[in-house]
Amino acid sequence: MAFHIPDDLHRDLMPLAWMIGHWEGDGHGTEADGTDFEFGCQVDFTENGGDFLHYFCQAFTKNPDGTPAAPLRMETGFWRPKVDDRSLTVVMCAQEGWSELWSGSIDGARIELRTDTVVRADDAGVDYTAGQRLYGQVNSNLLWTFDRAVEGQGLQPYMWAQLTRA
Repeated sequence: MAFHIPDDLHRDLMPLAWMIGHWEGDGHGTEADGTDFEFGCQVDFTENGGDFLHYFCQAFTKNPDGTPAAPLRMETGFWRPKVDDRSLTVVMCAQEGWSELWSGSIDGARIELRTDTVVRADDAGVDYTAGQRLYGQVNSNLLWTFDRAVEGQGLQPYMWAQLTRA
């Protein structure tokens, strides 16, 4: 599906322009204990004329007909690219009780992120300490992966999905 780049898009957002819009699809995951799971996913990247994108991601279990059944996880944040050096800072928070500061690089339609800091609430359900993400455009789809370190383990694949522009 074609997309439109706004005429007044801030110059720093040009490397991320391909991401702007609503994306939907299916994902897969593996919990720290090895339990596999499937989920539906919706991701929105929006701009408002500023030098950042607003990010909102919802993952959910699905009914047999493919419609959303129950929320699985949500996260929101701000993507702040620096066009001069192709770097990126992302600030995110999730309902599980943590906030993250990510740093990364933009290489065309490939974005790599690593956590600088993870802050957890006292009642966070998982002892999450570090993460790594990859976002990319492949055949007009948005592919993403999220590896995380939890409960004394090193980075391990956690969630991954392929989304189409809706």
